[in-house]
Amino acid sequence: MKLPYQDNKIGSLLKNIGIVVGLILLLSIFYFYVYLPNATNHNKLITVPDFSGLDEPALKQLAEQTSLRYSIEDSAYSADIPPYTALRQFPKAGTKVKENRSVYITINRVTPPSMPIPDLIDRSLINAEVVLKSNELVKGKVYYESSPFPTVTKMWYKGKVINAGARVPKGSIIDLVIGDGQGASDLVIGTLVGDSYDQVIFKLNGWNLHLGNVQIPAEVDTTGIRLFVYKQQPESGDSVRVGDPVSIWVGPKGYKPTDEIKK
Repeated sequence: MKLPYQDNKIGSLLKNIGIVVGLILLLSIFYFYVYLPNATNHNKLITVPDFSGLDEPALKQLAEQTSLRYSIEDSAYSADIPPYTALRQFPKAGTKVKENRSVYITINRVTPPSMPIPDLIDRSLINAEVVLKSNELVKGKVYYESSPFPTVTKMWYKGKVINAGARVPKGSIIDLVIGDGQGASDLVIGTLVGDSYDQVIFKLNGWNLHLGNVQIPAEVDTTGIRLFVYKQQPESGDSVRVGDPVSIWVGPKGYKPTDEIKK
């Protein structure tokens, strides 16, 4: 048999439990929907300003004005802005972030990093310029010298010859010496008269000349015979340019043209 005072105790206990649960719920609602959003600046976003080009005092002032923090994390180089100023930032300008967020800054270095000189020898002027640009170097003055080939013959840096692989600061100006495609004019050609065709080709290659026209007399039957030079143009002792053509007249060994025999 249940006594009346027992029902009162149970009721009172349930009432107290309900009060405790209600207080917990109330505190939870207050914590998650009132205190926590205010403590974490929930839904309160600001726009990240542009820090580029600012020195450290200006960085600090702008960060404080916008309720942000900044941290210098790295250094790089650009010739477009002064040294010791902000070159890059993360997050980027215009990004929406919460207050007190850190913005990571890359500072511009005083001196540029060094770059290896690419090998431009024997490249055309257009190709050399493209290669320099891709290596973050700048084509400077172009000088021409006598050469049969219109290609790079030398590279200059600050008035001195520089070789491929040497390191120079990024953005350095490299002057180029280019062949004029003409070659020297003071080469004296030797004699080819009496030489076979194979000997002629060998000599011309050694003189940096090339074979021009090959003339064979109409009355000469060349079937099964070896031919030798009996005349050349330019003649032996003449001055020629490197790369010039040399024409030859060939016939059987000891051949002389009819008009020379008549003389």
